[in-house]
Amino acid sequence: MATDPITVSIRREVDPARISEATAWVQTGVNLANKYPGFLGSGWVRAGEQSQVWHMLYRFANEQTLEAWEQSPERSWWLSMGEGFVRSERSRRRTGIEGWFDEPATGSIPVTDAAASASHDAAVTAAPPRWKQAVTIWLGFFPVNLLFAYVVAPVPGWGELPIWVRALATTLVLTPVMTYWVLPLVTRTLRPWLARHPVVE
Repeated sequence: MATDPITVSIRREVDPARISEATAWVQTGVNLANKYPGFLGSGWVRAGEQSQVWHMLYRFANEQTLEAWEQSPERSWWLSMGEGFVRSERSRRRTGIEGWFDEPATGSIPVTDAAASASHDAAVTAAPPRWKQAVTIWLGFFPVNLLFAYVVAPVPGWGELPIWVRALATTLVLTPVMTYWVLPLVTRTLRPWLARHPVVE
């Protein structure tokens, strides 16, 4: 059974004396993952020119394709190649509706010490509070649903259809509209407000 796309965010500490090796190693991992079905993209940034903190992110179409990559012999070989200079690793997964509220996958994060590193990492990967997500969804859904109701009201026989048929037609039309156009637009518009929330670990 297929699931929603899954985004994996990883924070790694890399030996700063081996930056060239680490850079080649990361790109090799991207190239290997790119050959697997369901791969939707990846990216990585360093916290600073001499920083040992690297942030990496990749996404697969569903849990099955992600597991195929994560359990592959290619990935096992790739991880073994990084054992000499990857000092620690933390990862998180995101799926479902929270993916609409992800922070952008690009940009650098200033880190001054280990404690700050953990704090910043949590801030990047934490989703907005549920109530803000609910408000955002409602702000997108209400005008779209209202517009659809006005558009279909003049259709002959629409008002005589059983309520379940009208609800079915409405959701079939509006779900892709919300998913691919309205919600991305609303979340981009509200991103500064969505980002203002306490980080809770």
